[in-house]
Amino acid sequence: MSLADQLRSLGLRHVGARIDDIIDQATKKRWSPAQLLEHIVDQETQDRSRRSVERRLNRSRVGRFKPMSDFDWTWPKRIDRAAVEAALGLDFIKQARNVVLVAPQGLGKSMIAKNIAHNAVMAGHSVLFISAAQLLLDLAAQDSARALERRLRHYSRPALLVCDEIGYLSYDNRNADLLFQVVSRRYENKSIVLTTNLAFSAWPSVFPNATCAVALIDRVVHHADIIAIEGDSYRKRDAEADVKSRRKRPAP
Repeated sequence: MSLADQLRSLGLRHVGARIDDIIDQATKKRWSPAQLLEHIVDQETQDRSRRSVERRLNRSRVGRFKPMSDFDWTWPKRIDRAAVEAALGLDFIKQARNVVLVAPQGLGKSMIAKNIAHNAVMAGHSVLFISAAQLLLDLAAQDSARALERRLRHYSRPALLVCDEIGYLSYDNRNADLLFQVVSRRYENKSIVLTTNLAFSAWPSVFPNATCAVALIDRVVHHADIIAIEGDSYRKRDAEADVKSRRKRPAP
């Protein structure tokens, strides 16, 4: 077995793939044995850290998103920038608090939520980003109590759960109970970020016949930073600007 294969068998995959280059570099620079070992440890540590971030990003399902540097803070009629930046700083995760972003469609609440999720991944936290519809569809599809318990544990496990777009659909009692179970299992233990287009007073319309709606809201807001954003849709503004731009173009 070659030296490279032996290193890979020991779990030193990065060093094993580059051992010839490392030896050449050590020879040219006349490193001592201690310097060579320090370099090997440093390279392997950096690679493992990189792969760990990649795994967490992949598992988080954050997907593509615009960075906060692209956020137009001047457009909303009302936004608490300090509260948003505090959420991006992630202190709420250490305190097992929640963050609720309340805004009409098209004002960037999902963008902010994805940036919070990304920051949490980069800080070393396990994260899962999922829409409310996907979460409830997954839970409702479980065909046994044991299977449902496994999925509930799955959603209880991450340090941060981001549940996007509550309020766009109405749910029956079964779905309300499932969401209540997820929230209850994380209550005062792990953080949730929720985005919704509805004020809490309108949440009973999302779960019209659910007896647990009040208890659900109570557990969400008990330890929560609620950030309300008001204004007109970014997407509507951009679409109108695009129409105006096309009208101004000279005819060919």
